[in-house]
Amino acid sequence: MIYGLVLRIRHLLYDKGWKKSFPAPLPAVSVGNITVGGTGKTPHVELVLRLLTENWKQPAVLSRGYKRKTKGFQRVPADGSALLYGDEPVQIARKFPDITVAVDKDRIRGCEQLKDAGVIVLDDAFQYRRLKPALNIVLVDYNHPVFKDRLLPWGRLRDLPSRLRKADVVIVTKCPACLNEEERASWRKHLKLSDGQPLFFTTLRYASPVGVFPEADAHYVYSPKCILITGIAHGKLFQDYLSDTYKIGRSFRLPDHHAYTRSDVRKLESAARQVPTACLMTTEKDAQRLRDCKNVPEAVRRRLFYVPIEAAFLTPEEEETFSHILLAAL
Repeated sequence: MIYGLVLRIRHLLYDKGWKKSFPAPLPAVSVGNITVGGTGKTPHVELVLRLLTENWKQPAVLSRGYKRKTKGFQRVPADGSALLYGDEPVQIARKFPDITVAVDKDRIRGCEQLKDAGVIVLDDAFQYRRLKPALNIVLVDYNHPVFKDRLLPWGRLRDLPSRLRKADVVIVTKCPACLNEEERASWRKHLKLSDGQPLFFTTLRYASPVGVFPEADAHYVYSPKCILITGIAHGKLFQDYLSDTYKIGRSFRLPDHHAYTRSDVRKLESAARQVPTACLMTTEKDAQRLRDCKNVPEAVRRRLFYVPIEAAFLTPEEEETFSHILLAAL
């Protein structure tokens, strides 16, 4: 109750102009949500980047760098450490080495530092009311509907569901490959979007496994068995995907953004010894943090793989419409 009251007062201060919001110093698009993790922000930031690099010069990414050990504004190198910059910015920097990726808790200062960019993609900035982007994209998880959730600490909502009406675009993420018109209409009704407010639907696509370390032996990918280790908000979708190909012998599920320790690696090594032919599978985000572990034994390095993921619209028509809205706003 108190948390909800604080949110309402905060939003009232901005909506009535009693607290100032500042337009971004250059074209900017925000990709955010109203829940605590698990909506697929990073794959959708990457989706926006792919569209921008086809149609726009010099895009850059600005993130807060959740749980990083550094302070202030930092540019993220492609071989950067998740410990120093955060796992999500490092993942983006590795996949887009020609794009500037930076972190700064102060988004206004961060944008000022990135003035050479043609456009800035703001990762998780919907709650950062001091800054007004040209386009606000808000994600909601198909598997965890916000209209069935509750505010923290009783649920996973960190913002009022009514704030969805402030979004320029709403995307329902992690959908099944096909949705009929009735289900699409049901989502619009339950989300209580305004007439004409754009609503899109995306799914996650998985690519072939990639070794976390250079020593990874690709032969293990063809094993019928795997051992799973994850530290993400909602790992069940990933586990269900792997279970179509592998018999999962052990599953280590850790908190979101978990900083892996030598103890974690020892447990993984012990499980691997019990199933000597199994591959070790993790998520793309976890791979960034596992690389920071010291003295990972070769037996683990040779067998540890991650599965790259990519967000995609359910239909080519949706992608074309979204791309038009994105470019028109910028």
